[in-house]
Amino acid sequence: MSETLPSIGDMLTATVPMARTLNLEFAETTAERAVVRLPDQPDFHNHVGGPHAGAMFTLAESASGAIVLAAFGDQLSRAVPLAVRAEIGYKKLAMGPVTATARLGRPAADVVAELDAGQRPEFPVEIEITREDGAVTGEMSIVWTLRPNG
Repeated sequence: MSETLPSIGDMLTATVPMARTLNLEFAETTAERAVVRLPDQPDFHNHVGGPHAGAMFTLAESASGAIVLAAFGDQLSRAVPLAVRAEIGYKKLAMGPVTATARLGRPAADVVAELDAGQRPEFPVEIEITREDGAVTGEMSIVWTLRPNG
C-alpha cells in the first residue's frame, strides 16, 4: 500500500463521527486482526467509573469495521459492508483504557467467492475487549454482510 493513502483508522475516524467522538485509537489494522483502543475518558464513564457499555459496544464495533475494511476494502467498488446483527457479553468490570481486538470468523477468500457467485455473503467478526492488565472484560460477535451494489 502506498504511504500516501490514508490508513484504515484515519478513514474510519474521518467517515464515522462516533469514532472521532470517542477518540478511538487504531493501533493495528490488517486483514487478520484489528486492534482499537478506547482511552480512559471521564466523559464516557458509567456509574461505577469505568467505560460506559455503549462506549465499549462502539469500540468493539469499530474494531470489527476496521478488519472488514482491511479484508474487503478491494471489494468496495461492487459491495457495501453492513453490520447485520451483534451480540455483546460484559464479563468483568472494565476500568481505565480498554482495547478491542477483532478477528474474522471465516476466511476472506470464502466470502469473496460467495460474492463472485452473485450471493450476499454473511460472515462473523469476533471481538475481545481487554483491560490494560489483560483481563477480558467483554466479548462481542458481529455478523456482517457484503451487500452487492445495484
